[in-house]
Parts: sequence; structure tokens; C-alpha cells
Amino acid sequence: MNETPFNRLLELCTALRGTTRRKEKTRLIAEFLRELSPEEIAPAVLLIVGSIFPEYDERTLDVGFETVKRALRGGRLRTLIEEPLTILGVHRLLTEIAEAKGAGSRRRKERLLEALFSRASRGEVELLIHIIFGEMRIGVNEGVMLEAISEASGVDLELLRRALMLTGDLGEVARIANLEGEKGIRAVKPRMFHPLKPMLASMAEDVKEALEEHGGLTAFEYKFDGARIQIHRHGDDIRIFSRRLSDVTESLPDIVELIEAVIKSRDVILEGEVVAIGRNGRPLPFQDLMRRFRRVHDVETMVRRIPLRLHLFDILYLDGRLLIDEPYRERWRLLESICPGELLAKRIITDDAEEAEAFLREAMEEGHEGLMAKRLDGPYTPGRRGKLWLKIKPAETLDVVIIAAEWGHGRRRGWLSNYHLAVRDDGGFSMVGKTFKGLTDEEFEWMTRRLLELKIGETPTTVYVKPEIVVEVAFNEIQRSPHYRSGFALRFARIKRIRLDKGPEEADTLERLRELYERQFRYKARLTN
Repeated sequence: MNETPFNRLLELCTALRGTTRRKEKTRLIAEFLRELSPEEIAPAVLLIVGSIFPEYDERTLDVGFETVKRALRGGRLRTLIEEPLTILGVHRLLTEIAEAKGAGSRRRKERLLEALFSRASRGEVELLIHIIFGEMRIGVNEGVMLEAISEASGVDLELLRRALMLTGDLGEVARIANLEGEKGIRAVKPRMFHPLKPMLASMAEDVKEALEEHGGLTAFEYKFDGARIQIHRHGDDIRIFSRRLSDVTESLPDIVELIEAVIKSRDVILEGEVVAIGRNGRPLPFQDLMRRFRRVHDVETMVRRIPLRLHLFDILYLDGRLLIDEPYRERWRLLESICPGELLAKRIITDDAEEAEAFLREAMEEGHEGLMAKRLDGPYTPGRRGKLWLKIKPAETLDVVIIAAEWGHGRRRGWLSNYHLAVRDDGGFSMVGKTFKGLTDEEFEWMTRRLLELKIGETPTTVYVKPEIVVEVAFNEIQRSPHYRSGFALRFARIKRIRLDKGPEEADTLERLRELYERQFRYKARLTN
């Protein structure tokens, strides 16, 4: 088989960068996919969106800015002209880099990068660096790619979206669509121990809006200040996955034991939230909970120091039957049938705003974030945000991504502590402000170490990073601003918590920011010329 040159991918990305029209991007990618062999489709699709592995795959390159710089110097020292790079060859080498572990792995990764760069043209080197740091800047997100796969294969877009929900693997969906068409895509089933993407919720201003949106009778559940988990059980094997689809089983042995002891089914996928609990029985701060998730050593000590409480709120699979198309009320009935009541999320079903308001106050008084409103006839839509589920939080916040950080002054000297905040915007990120407020000294230290690992460039005062870390910020107001490409700025932004459980793809969007900006004028006057 003649492998497709990597230069063809460079040509495609150059063309994609040169247009802002979504339909044109879709057409260009579809034409490119039709040229590829079946073996090349999955790797190419992942590389175009700035990934190397599927979302559920925990392998990472684990190479930093300095390693790439050294490899670039080493690669330029070579004089031997080697065979040109191919798409499959690049993917194989990047996989080898990710799988280099143990003693000497750092040097081995560097040598593999040198080998890669030495065979690349200047343009290919630039593209490789974008791929390595996951920063493609070509305006192609998952949605655009699915549209291109649909155009290339002739498979209905909604069927492709569903297949992606069930597999979490964009490359595999593209491969099946190309090889097997609609029949193959319809046959896609979830696999045990391959987590489904979590269903996402939109914001509601208050319980009245939720009741109106859902047409009356609605289920209201406590919204916990915890970490969402997905629990897979098949026979004696139990594995737990985080919101970001990472396997966190080893960090949560107490939850594994609980599931073994009390869940009746041995073939099930459950969803819930774990909350860290203090000695007084009230929720601990989210940062304390995250210490449990980061811990891989001395887990038993942390289990004793930071006990967890499990609240289950959904069931996605039971005894060979996929349940995501079942309505919420039926899924809850099945959940009740296999789970003791004390593990179920606290909830009421009502069409009365006053009753829902009282339930919200109760949730807040118990130390939780607010309420979730869930439409009774709603299916479970993995990975998609809609209004079937609505979040009601009295304090408005945004989930934003850190794209750069400045070195601090005074007592913050030595820490990267003034953070550049951005929202998602058409396949990229647009800045909406800066903040140095809200973190503890311990968190500043951790953030500095992590941001340096994510470094992709720097000036004497600022480190630019791969957009990976999500933080939840509170703010006083959203203002119009000519200083940022987004056109908006957060006034008095302050970090409430570091959202290690969320990836950048879950950050709020510029569209969401505009909605919040406009909402302000329900209560304020607007200056007119």
C-alpha cells in the first residue's frame, strides 16, 4: 500500500486555516477523507482535530516545550535525507513516543521526536508542533468533523453523532462509516469499560424557567458540589471513570466496595456523583475532593482522611439492555429497583414553583450547589448539551480555560499567578479577562508546576500554555471590551475552583457569554446613543 504523504495533511490544514466558512471546511475535509485508505482514516481524523488517541484512551505524549526545543535542535543537525513522512508513519511515531515509559524514557522520547523532525519540511514541523500541543488553530472541532464524515460517507449526521456518543472515538466512527456505511454505524454498540460521554446540562435562571421549559411537572435533584463518575460493573469486575473518561478506580476503593456490597445487578452502567464529607457530615470543598482523584499512592490513608459519599442519579445500561433512549422516569424506576434508597440523589417531582424554591433552599442549606431540573420524558444524550437537563445555581459562574499566565510580583513572586482566561469560540479560544484572585498558596504552587508542563511558548513575563486547565470563575459583571477578540471582559473575575474533572471541550462558549451579557439588561438600563 502506498501511504499518503504527511504533506497532504499539511496542505489540507493550510487550506482549512485559510477559510472561515464552515461549509467550505466540511467540503475540504470530506474530499481529503475520500482519498485515504481505510487504515489511514482514523489516524488522519484524530490528527486533524489535534488528537492522537480517542478521548477515552489515557495515553499522552507527555513531552514539554523544552523537550520539543531540544529535539528541534537535534533534528536540524542531521544531514541524511530520509524518506518523506506519511500520515500513518507520523501516527506510529507519536504512538511510540506516548508509550515510552520507565528509565530512560525521557531521552527516548526526545530521540523519537528528533527522528520525526529530521524527516519533516519546515511546514510539516510547524504542523507537528501544533499536533503535539493539541493546538491546531484551523477551526475544526468535533461537529465540523462529523459533518465532513457524513459528506464523505453518505451516512446521516444524526446516526454518526449517536455512534460517537456510544464509542467516544471519532476516528473509529469515521472508519466504520467509510467501510461499512449506514449499516455499520447503526450496528455500533457501547462496550463495557469504554465510558460513554456524560450528558450535559444548560443553565436556567431559576426554578420558574425550568418549569416553563419542561412544560410543568419536572424532577428536581440536588446539584452536588462533587465529582461526576460513571460506574461499570460486569460480573466481579468494577471500574470507575471520571467525567473526563479517565479510569479512577484505584483512587476510589471505598466506592468499589460499596458497589460490590449493595448494587443488585452484576451487569450495569451507573452514573452518579461523589462528594467529600467532613466530620460534621457536611460537604468538604471541591479541592479536597480532587485530592482523592489525584492520589495513586497511599490511597488507604486518603480514604480515611477524606471519606466520600456516593449519590447515584442515572442508569445507562442494565443486564444487556442499553437504556439511553428510555425516558428519565423509566431509567429512575430501574435505578430504584437495583439500588438502596440512601444512595439515590435526593429529589422531588413537582410543577409547583414554591415547592421547588423550598427544595432549592434546602439544598443550599445542606452545603450543595443548587438543583438539577430533569425532564421526565427525556432520553439520555451522551456528550450533548441541551435543555432536557437544566442547572439552577444561585451564584452565576463560568467555566473558562487558562491559555497563558504571568509571573507574579511581591508575595506571589516565583509563581505563575495572573491567569489569562478564555471561552470556547468556533474551534478555538477567545480571551475574556485575567485574574490572580481565588487560589491558595498551595494551589498557586500546583498551578505553576502544571502550567510549565503545558508550556508552548513564553516571553520574559508570560508563559503561553496548551489550553487544558479549566477553572470555574465568579465575576461581578460582563462588560463590552475592545481589548479582547471576544469583545467581552469579566469584571472582578475570581477563581472559585480548579475543575480537574472537566476538559477544555466542556468550557463555556462565547455564545453563552453573550447570553449572560444580554441577561444583565433585564435588571439594568442600557445606555443608548
